[in-house]
Amino acid sequence: MTVFRPGLCTVTFRQLSPEDIVALAAECGIVGIEWAGDVHVPAGQIDVARHVRSLTEEAGLSVVSYGSYIAPPSDDERAFATVLETAQALGAPNIRIWPGTRNRDSATYSSAERRQVAQAIRHMARMADDASVTLSLEYHPGSLTDDLGSAQRLMAEIDDPNVFLYWQPWPGLHLETALEEIRAVGPETSHVHVFAWDREKNRYPLADRRNYWNTVLKAMPETRWRGERFAMIEFVKGDSPDQFRDDAATFRQLLEEAQDRPAGTT
Repeated sequence: MTVFRPGLCTVTFRQLSPEDIVALAAECGIVGIEWAGDVHVPAGQIDVARHVRSLTEEAGLSVVSYGSYIAPPSDDERAFATVLETAQALGAPNIRIWPGTRNRDSATYSSAERRQVAQAIRHMARMADDASVTLSLEYHPGSLTDDLGSAQRLMAEIDDPNVFLYWQPWPGLHLETALEEIRAVGPETSHVHVFAWDREKNRYPLADRRNYWNTVLKAMPETRWRGERFAMIEFVKGDSPDQFRDDAATFRQLLEEAQDRPAGTT
């Protein structure tokens, strides 16, 4: 069984400042943050990255990852070099990237296009490894990891020890299907994004999906990832800090229960 620490993706609160996010996370028992590259720590803004790192560390929290929106091959190695420099200034040991053109389904790619994506990611992985930073691929609709088969094929095509997968369910994904995915790609995963959405992307209190997530987190297998692993809340009902306070309390409890529950029980 894998032990996950509680984290937060700051895309959850694009409307809040880094100062407010750090204060809210600390209040709610969150111990690690993935900082978003689209709002809070834009790529290339090194002074901002250093400031946010200081805010995070002074609050006793960890920078888990830099949530970039690099999407190879749409973004090239020059763009990635800027992201990598920003991640280093932020103190992020991991960079999240999107595999392939964003919002393009995996079924539309030719074999040659897939090879191009894999090659671009492999080059970025080598650049990151030289800086002692890992890469994790978003596991998301509208990407080359939008279904299990494509994600497995892409990881095989990349074939680089410095590349990992995040995992999150499709909105509304049935629990049994989620468990099948976890068994298949779990050993390749670094971190997990946690949310409570239905198929139509309506959001709910995390307590409404408590049993789902407890089962999922308990089922995550051992992985080749060697760092601390975080399950990170991503989005809450109404983008509400008060809802987040409730969700974070549920979240910490379910992580504790998943850790303590004897193997083989549900």
